[in-house]
Amino acid sequence: MPRRTRENSLAGFALALELGADGIELDVHATPDGVVVVHHDPGLADGTSIAATAWGELRRRESAPGVAIPTLGDVLELVSGRATVYVEVKGPRIEALVDAQLRTYAGEAAIHSFDHALIARLHAAGCPRPLGILFDASIDAIGRSMERTGAQHVWPRFSLVTPALVEAVHAHGGQVIAWTVNDPQVARRMTAAGVDGLCGDDITVFAAS
Repeated sequence: MPRRTRENSLAGFALALELGADGIELDVHATPDGVVVVHHDPGLADGTSIAATAWGELRRRESAPGVAIPTLGDVLELVSGRATVYVEVKGPRIEALVDAQLRTYAGEAAIHSFDHALIARLHAAGCPRPLGILFDASIDAIGRSMERTGAQHVWPRFSLVTPALVEAVHAHGGQVIAWTVNDPQVARRMTAAGVDGLCGDDITVFAAS
């Protein structure tokens, strides 16, 4: 709920659940000692690199004044099966850590990334969670991309969604999740195009659509 609370914060996820979200989406990186943390960027506002800072030190930092940096484990404990957890892997080469942690989680979860090679590696490693590929530019030969990566979910920026894209993904047994949908009119247009899910910054936008 970045429009109301800090993004990738426990308070934001708790509010989304309170308002009835059936899924939450988050971004992850990892510390050099193997702790998967929930944060949008690879570094903090003060320039601290997550990939270069051990968790014992990073846990003393804040993503914003008064807002702690949660681990993926913290979020999974908060959600505890009440919604699907959609994990966007942003840190390079950390997919094995994410996969291992989600294998111990009893609730619904899925993994997606702009790094399509990372998703393909997860598929080849036998990851049991649904996998997804993100797009923010033109999308060509979506069926081949799904086959190459093993992706079941396709995440296009909402402006890329067309009925033809949705039909092509569905023809390959996949689902389309449009992002970032922050306007009721856009939400209605996405629904009319046949998408399977909407991802946005405020769940109340979907109620208004």
